[in-house]
Amino acid sequence: QVQLVESGGGLVQAGGSLRLSCAASGRTFSPYGMGWFRQAPGKEREFVAAISGSGLSITYYADSVKGRFTISRDNAKNTVSLQMNSLKPEDTAVYYCAADNTILPHKRVDDYDYWGQGTQVTVSS
Repeated sequence: QVQLVESGGGLVQAGGSLRLSCAASGRTFSPYGMGWFRQAPGKEREFVAAISGSGLSITYYADSVKGRFTISRDNAKNTVSLQMNSLKPEDTAVYYCAADNTILPHKRVDDYDYWGQGTQVTVSS
């Protein structure tokens, strides 16, 4: 059973930074693609960033976060992180970590098989 646990959320002023982490357990971590999604109140869950499993070097970003957010993974620690800089009030949402069953990174919610419980990020203006 794959388990994903997010951490690092919180309250930050606009222009500030946060670093989210996702700890994975239950299977070998390195071969599989990982993603970050977010969901604001009243909105659908949306793609933020994704990274391929080891052996490929592929990352994807939503246009809204490109140049501000960076996804990375540490296979030795079974973690995937999301460094968020220049935060805006519209980045406010619950952020979810997701794990794929393939090496590829994906942008669709339906492509992921495992999800964490989420961590709240609130950006004040």
